[in-house]
Amino acid sequence: MIGIELTPEHPVSELTDFAVRAEEAGFDTVFASHHYNNRDEFVALAEMARATDEVGLGPGITNPFETHPVTLASRMATLDELADGRGIFGVGAGDRSTLSNLGLDDESPLRRVLETMQVARRLFDGERVDHDGTFRARDAGLNYDAGSIPVYVGAQGPDMTRMAAKYADGVLFNGAHPRDISWASDRISEGLADRPEDRGEFDFAAYASVSVASEAEAARDAARPPVAFIASGAPAPVLDRHDLDHDRAERIGEAIAAGEFTEAFGEVSAEMVDAFCIAGTPETVETRITQLLSEADSVVMGSPLGPDLGDAIDLAGEAVRRAQA
Repeated sequence: MIGIELTPEHPVSELTDFAVRAEEAGFDTVFASHHYNNRDEFVALAEMARATDEVGLGPGITNPFETHPVTLASRMATLDELADGRGIFGVGAGDRSTLSNLGLDDESPLRRVLETMQVARRLFDGERVDHDGTFRARDAGLNYDAGSIPVYVGAQGPDMTRMAAKYADGVLFNGAHPRDISWASDRISEGLADRPEDRGEFDFAAYASVSVASEAEAARDAARPPVAFIASGAPAPVLDRHDLDHDRAERIGEAIAAGEFTEAFGEVSAEMVDAFCIAGTPETVETRITQLLSEADSVVMGSPLGPDLGDAIDLAGEAVRRAQA
């Protein structure tokens, strides 16, 4: 997979144009990210499905706390139907800072994601489901036929990464630095050791924040917003892996939760940009993507992509093609 993430901070019509441009640039998968304060990702993905021909399409990621997992599975099956079988179900625990805005706790995130994946697969297979775990379902089913939809788990911590390798079709590992990808590769090996034989092949996708422009500093400035969200949600071991300031990361999270985004983005350090984003010229992006693909099977180039999104899609497409050559 050579994927790209589009953030629904733009009007749906513009996102659709970007998805078409990404398909033309050589990307084979388009994910739409989810935050309640952006446009709805499933609506955006539906429009992308109508406008594109071959790219896989899915949420990258959606979470099973804001929406009941059975409803989420039905939305995913609807998208897959609209896209003629091109759907990819990207699911994960969600962003802690934005969940707190809605009065939601990400309680038992690993179990919630695992149960969501397991129940969704049964629903896709046409079963009626009774479930009593981190959520409840009574005689739930889909009143239409659903296809076989691959499930990718968004992960960053060790337990979620291992769980993805054991049970999912792939992982969307939140990492842009070779140090993180190497660490994740070890956790994936641990999970694969316990993977049931009938689960089939597994795809290790590095879900890397990328910001590319002809001018390196412009690319790095554009990287601040996504890096702020990544840093604020990074577990302590991840911050320690890159020798990053815990207090600074906490301040960023508090500012995001309060809606003080300018303050949050201003707190992002150069070291955080280096740790959590591939930011710079196309040559820099090519070099870093090559490093990631030495251990990962796939790569998804996440937001912001660059100060000019249209141009960045083209530049990123060229860089990843050279990295694969």
